[in-house]
Amino acid sequence: MATQAHSLSYAGCNFLRQRLVLSTLSGRPVKIRKIRARDDNPGLRDFEASFIRLLDKITNGSRIEINQTGTTLYYQPGLLYGGSLEHDCSVLRGIGYYLEGLLCLAPFMKHPLKIVLRGVTNDQVDPSVDVLKATALPLLKQFGIDGESFELKILRRGMPPGGGGEVIFSCPVKKALKPIQLTDPGKIKRIRGMAYSVRVSPQMANRIVDSARGVLNKFIPDIYIYTDHMKGISSGKSPGFGLSLVAETTNGTFLSAELASNPQGQGAAVLPEDLGRNCARLLLEEIYRGGCVDSTNQSLALLLMTLGQQDVSKVLLGPLSPYTIEFLRHLKSFFQIMFKIETKSCGEELKGGDKVLMTCVGIGFSNLSKTLK
Repeated sequence: MATQAHSLSYAGCNFLRQRLVLSTLSGRPVKIRKIRARDDNPGLRDFEASFIRLLDKITNGSRIEINQTGTTLYYQPGLLYGGSLEHDCSVLRGIGYYLEGLLCLAPFMKHPLKIVLRGVTNDQVDPSVDVLKATALPLLKQFGIDGESFELKILRRGMPPGGGGEVIFSCPVKKALKPIQLTDPGKIKRIRGMAYSVRVSPQMANRIVDSARGVLNKFIPDIYIYTDHMKGISSGKSPGFGLSLVAETTNGTFLSAELASNPQGQGAAVLPEDLGRNCARLLLEEIYRGGCVDSTNQSLALLLMTLGQQDVSKVLLGPLSPYTIEFLRHLKSFFQIMFKIETKSCGEELKGGDKVLMTCVGIGFSNLSKTLK
């Protein structure tokens, strides 16, 4: 795979974000060729170019070269710098697309990161800001990334295709990460949710809540689903509604599911009742898959384990998503780290689907930028 000891070379547009994030952390340059070379519209898409611009903003001294057609990208990472920034995300993807990358990089900046992101807060492709706030932030806290300035706040909601949402993400810097042992997910103790509606009748959110509770009330009494109806300028530019649900276990594991309505003018209209029911079923599916980290954040957990101190970290996951499997291959290329993977079949004590126990020894990654102050 690697052309020379130093720089890594890939072909194709898949997993572009993974490669750029790992390149930034490991300091190894990457060259990516044949990006949609055979497409009618070749080269980098708008949202990928926007992600590259974001990386350029949070680093100092990165070198980025893109050929004229946009089909070849050379990226030589600089130092992670951080500071107070603003970024307008492409409305083709959700803000979650950019946040997932930032969550991996933010703890290792020179200055604490405080960034305002504008764009689509909830869509059908990327994890919404609500879900990342409810699941990814507690996960980072397990690794010792915490502080008063650690928050993710939604100022405005924006639905596709118009966007118009705005969020603030701030994260303190860490010198080193704690190793973790997350092997017992615990039992589900409560379910929290957020039904939101923008530029449609506020009644939509209530209808979603009723239908979701109709499914979940059979299992557990402690359910609270908030309704969030943003008005005026806070509601973005396009109408829509949706629901995000998070189940919390006795051991502090968070499992999430979410659904959003079809963007205006695309696809058939979705009934709020159907959306609520389907989202509740998705949450049950996620609980069945189980593990100590939900399928959205598997790769984030594995990355933080890799970068941890030179000590053993263990985490129990549900079935690995295809994205996570590719991520493991990339971790091997960039950091030469291999995970020990043990399958745990659903025996007496493990309910639900088959689980995977992932074990690794961290590489002892230390935030060098922070010591230069």
